[in-house]
Amino acid sequence: MKKGESDLDQSGIIDPFIRNEREASIAAMADKLASVFADRAPLHDAEGSFPFENFDDLSAAGYLKLTVPKAYGGDEASVYEMVLAQERLARGDGSTALAVGWHIGMLLQLRLSDAWPKPLFEQLCRDIVEQGVVMNELASEPATGSPSRGGRPQTTATRAEGGWIIQGRKTFSTLSPILKIFTVTAAIEGCDRPGLFLIRRGPGVRIEETWNTLGMRATGSHDVILDHVFVPDDEVIRGADAAEKSAPVPTEAALLHIPACYLGIAYAARSFAIDFACRHQPNSTTVPIAELPNVKRQIAQMEVDWITARSYLYQVADRWDREVGQRAALKPELGLAKYMATNAAIRIVDQAMRIVGGLSLSRKLPLERMYRDVRAGLHNPPMDDIVLNNLADRAIHEMRGD
Repeated sequence: MKKGESDLDQSGIIDPFIRNEREASIAAMADKLASVFADRAPLHDAEGSFPFENFDDLSAAGYLKLTVPKAYGGDEASVYEMVLAQERLARGDGSTALAVGWHIGMLLQLRLSDAWPKPLFEQLCRDIVEQGVVMNELASEPATGSPSRGGRPQTTATRAEGGWIIQGRKTFSTLSPILKIFTVTAAIEGCDRPGLFLIRRGPGVRIEETWNTLGMRATGSHDVILDHVFVPDDEVIRGADAAEKSAPVPTEAALLHIPACYLGIAYAARSFAIDFACRHQPNSTTVPIAELPNVKRQIAQMEVDWITARSYLYQVADRWDREVGQRAALKPELGLAKYMATNAAIRIVDQAMRIVGGLSLSRKLPLERMYRDVRAGLHNPPMDDIVLNNLADRAIHEMRGD
């Protein structure tokens, strides 16, 4: 590898956010996968089918173990490295990137929080490394909406001899077609806080293929039905007698895989539009449209959004990694990074379609899929209203000296 090659972007431009050889290696892995996934994305989007072959490739490349602790055979990626990998993977296929993001984000969260019993966590990590197992926490339900808003689950956990009986339905269950194990939240009678239970796919677990959406059509986010599923006591993550931690370990940075994904989609749309503008020359002009003042202005508007949102996202991820003692205080910044990235991504894809014009609506081109996919970012946590409210509260408290 020649000097400087490792930090080249896909367009051949040096990426300032690749700072060392390890990050260059992670980016190269994600780029290689993204190139393959981009060719498959149109068919999976059209069919709404799950990309099983993509997850075979992710496993073979070692991507699934990216955030697993080194002690268990993983790469123990930092938040910054996770963001880098996810952003570049999403340039090929947003659905695959968002889906696997829940897996690697959850593993990062578990690594930070140390919330699982050690034997269970160790076995999970080894299953990921050795067998390519994927993982997710299923918390959304029809009646509660987003779990980030604190709704009480209607899924129930009832005491039984030697364990618990779980009964309920989970929605937005991303990765459901390949989940062999997963966790679910469930209400426990007499307990204000929901329990958390490890579920193994088997008797009583059923997938209902309900996922037929505008965007992110290939994430496999179907409903999961739990019909009298038994969970033994030693696979209860948080039960009725679990004590609330007085100072919970901050883990919100694990959700930065979300804004990284949407910026990756935006980058792909931006690059497609600029390449189109450099090549497209209607017979009414003497130069490609990239030379026209109005199109230059549109390209510049994409660049403003892209550079600003990306810079802030990587800055916050880097601060989280370095400023360990300030992590709790960084929560508003983490939300702001997601707010900036997802809203900028929507504007970038919209602008890209304006540059390409009526052709951008064609299903033969990727822009209409990217336009649909970035809309999903508004519905991933944290929601815009929560982010803005947190920022306002902090500003008010600072002014009052609270």
